[in-house]
Amino acid sequence: MKKILISLFLTYLITPASVMAEKLDVLIQEKAVEAYGSILPESGNFDIIFQTAGIQDAVVISAFWMDKNTSQFIANAVTQDGVVRRVSGLAILTVQVPVPVRRLMPNEIVMKEDVQIQRMHYSRVGAYAVTDVKDLIGKQVRRLLTKGRPVMAQSVMNERIIDRGDIVEIRYLDGPLKLTAPGRALGDAYRGQEIKIVNLVGNITVVGVASGEGLVDIIQ
Repeated sequence: MKKILISLFLTYLITPASVMAEKLDVLIQEKAVEAYGSILPESGNFDIIFQTAGIQDAVVISAFWMDKNTSQFIANAVTQDGVVRRVSGLAILTVQVPVPVRRLMPNEIVMKEDVQIQRMHYSRVGAYAVTDVKDLIGKQVRRLLTKGRPVMAQSVMNERIIDRGDIVEIRYLDGPLKLTAPGRALGDAYRGQEIKIVNLVGNITVVGVASGEGLVDIIQ
């Protein structure tokens, strides 16, 4: 009796408008996306590997379970003739990641030609990896970057334009007169970063913003 009720229920679900079968891996991908929901990375996709299947197409997935930690899934797939088949396998999440095409040494600037987009298993990427190529191009390398490996955000920084000890030009931008004076940098700075400078004319320490190579702007 139970089998008859299930069969009737499935027959009810599979209406004439929905009897077209779909590739089983496509249906499993859709269920995996639903399982991740809002935490799915923007470029996330799934590689489906079946351990048990026996069918290639199905009309609908009537039940789905997935372990995100191991990528394992189990599903009930309904075939076009209304038969329920149990399938299982791996739904491996992959993402697009910018990776160096060569080894990059500290203090090098990452250029467009130094990077390529590569799809990798999400488990290899890490929470602190740079996933947007725009956040990598033009950055200065802090720690050695290995060819073909994801870049950790802390391994790059905005390009440093002033080094500690540099003699710079201090530009006072407020007031009716735009004054300038020589100064000595008390630290390193990238463009737009605050930095302490010793004004060599008055021998006083001021705080400004690095605006260019050897240039610090003071707005009081």
